[in-house]
Formats: sequence, C-alpha cells, structure tokens
Amino acid sequence: MSAKATTAPTRQASPGLRRTIAAAAALVLLGAMALDTKVIKIGSAGDVRSAVFSAADYGKSEFPKVQADVEARAADAVTVATAIAKDRTTAEKEYGMPAGVGPVISVKFNGVVGEGKSGIYKIAVEGVPDTLQVRVQTGPAINGTELRDATGKITFGQFTNQIEYQDAGSALNNEMKKEVLAKVDTSALTGKTISVVGAFKLVNPKSWLVTPVRLEVQ
Repeated sequence: MSAKATTAPTRQASPGLRRTIAAAAALVLLGAMALDTKVIKIGSAGDVRSAVFSAADYGKSEFPKVQADVEARAADAVTVATAIAKDRTTAEKEYGMPAGVGPVISVKFNGVVGEGKSGIYKIAVEGVPDTLQVRVQTGPAINGTELRDATGKITFGQFTNQIEYQDAGSALNNEMKKEVLAKVDTSALTGKTISVVGAFKLVNPKSWLVTPVRLEVQ
C-alpha cells in the first residue's frame, strides 16, 4: 500500500497585514524621493529661470562697457588708414581685434556728411587717401557684429549657443540706437560736420563701414 504525499497548506496574509505592508513600502519610497529632491529657492542661482538669456537686459548692461572700451582704444582714422596702406598685416595687429574674416578696428574722426542711402552716409574725412571710402551706418537697421567683437572681451563661450551669441550682437546694436542715434536727426545729416567714434571690420581696406558708439553733430 503506497503512502500518500501530503502538502502543507499555503497560508495567505490577512487583508489587514497586506495593507500594513503596502503602507510601509509607500513610506520607504517617499523617503527615498525626499532624499533625492533638491529644494531651489525662486530667483536663486539654481533657479533655471534666472539663467534664461535676455537680449534686452544684456544690451542695456553691456553697451556702456563696449562704448567706453571702443572710445578708449579708438585711433585717429588718418593714422589707421596710413598704417593699413603701408603694411596691412602690421596695422591689423596694432589696431585690430581678431574677429573671424577680418579684424575689428576702433577709430575716431571728424568729417563732412555726404549723400546717404538706407541710413548709410559717406563721410569726407580730411587726410584719408582719396581711394578710401569712409561710411557710417545710422539706421534704422544696424547690421553687423562690430560692437560685439570690437573689445575682444565678449566670446562665444560666454553664451549657451550660437543664437544667444548672435542675439548679443543685435542687442548691443539696438541699445546703441537708443543711447546714441536717437539723440540725432539721422534723416538730415547731409552737408553737416559730425564727430564719430566707432568700429569697423577690415575686409576691404578701401571701404570702411563704421558702426558708431558716439556720433555728434558739430
């Protein structure tokens, strides 16, 4: 006669015990989440919203610094033109700030305003070679990144991406329009003598397009 195998009955936890275990597990999970959570105060350095780039704020805070720097390093236009005609490479090193295709050079001059088109005026500057055409842009559109690149202190690495870097250049141009050009009737400059401090990118040594940081009608 064979023996019958016996199986111990499986004992199930009571509903109350299951609820207790589930509650304990939830408490453990919440505790782990709390340990992994970093509290950031609104407006603090850790608040990502405070790191959002504002072009308008940047232009307002940085343009006075750029303006002062360009004025400090600006050389007389006749001196610069003569140096470029004599030895362009040497002149670039002495007066220019490296900026991609060509260096940005800060200059100052007085001249008589000639004809203009789309806010860009030809300026007759006494002493510069007849082969050199000096122009100043007065808006409404201010193009280029001369103001951003003129000092050598504003670099791509200071920004999150290329868009912010470009926006910084536009912001400086816009702030210059508010602080400099808004004080001048740029629609009626022809025939007047003006004093200019500004910067231009040296690409064509026979044609300068100057972005001003200071423009005064004499």
